[in-house]
Amino acid sequence: MVSESLPKLPTVELKGKLKAGTSSWTSTCNKVKQALEEYGCFVAVYDKFTVDLHNKAVDVVQPMFELPTKVKARNSSDLPYHGYYKPGKPMPLLESLGIEEATTLHNIQSFTNLLWPTRNDHFCETIHEYAKTVSELEQLVMRMVFETYGVEKYLNSHLNSTTYLLRIAKYRVPLKDELNLGAVGHTDKNFITILHQNQVNGLEVQTKDGEWLTFESSPQSFVVMAGEPFLAWSNNRIHAPLHRVMMKGDKARYSFALFSTSKDNIVTPKELVDEDHPLQFKPFDYMGLLRFYTEDVSRMAVCTIKDYCGV
Repeated sequence: MVSESLPKLPTVELKGKLKAGTSSWTSTCNKVKQALEEYGCFVAVYDKFTVDLHNKAVDVVQPMFELPTKVKARNSSDLPYHGYYKPGKPMPLLESLGIEEATTLHNIQSFTNLLWPTRNDHFCETIHEYAKTVSELEQLVMRMVFETYGVEKYLNSHLNSTTYLLRIAKYRVPLKDELNLGAVGHTDKNFITILHQNQVNGLEVQTKDGEWLTFESSPQSFVVMAGEPFLAWSNNRIHAPLHRVMMKGDKARYSFALFSTSKDNIVTPKELVDEDHPLQFKPFDYMGLLRFYTEDVSRMAVCTIKDYCGV
């Protein structure tokens, strides 16, 4: 059970015109870094993402889940968790679809045409705008982290190799005899995740002390969460938290998760290695980690990266 007296996740306001070199920029960068090191995540209030876009995105995805299962199953992928996830054990409340290279209009169009061969321009335009806007938030966070760690010279190379997967999920209301577990506890295997949801809460994040913290949603708030590759890149400075979804109330939960990762090998910057912080991870690639993780389902709820490429 989550105690109502527990603190919420830390919040960082990414509002207005944050300008590099100013005191507000520096203080915000430090808040981001501290939150990622202590909690592995934070709530970002991002005013470039409008309430109107939130409403449109939630509205257009609801009819998608009403399509026949055989239609949704056209969303297939050779990569684990990149295509359609049909409800079943161990997560019967969860149903989701994935869009690879989601910031590219062509890929959004291809996904849309799979589900609606006679076109659905409103869905296509809305989800493309959503992915582009949220990817800008991800890039802002990465710029802040790289600058705060003094490795900004690697930022452009990292951003140029970044690719995005957008997963859109529905969690139905559990039946009377079902558990309210929407998504089992797990750590993310991608670099960073930007999570967003409708007004139905459910996301819970475990602290290093084992307590579960909650997230109260709003149209302009996101949870920015580090995955295991980010932990390795930072030489174990950044935390990759265990998190889950617990359904509450009598309404379905719709969520969006923009996952970023690198097409190139992920390497710890030499500037983050010293006598106090000896190198802990070998260079690795995301696909290799993903396949290693999916070979054994028990790895879902543990930090896999040390077993995969730890020194």
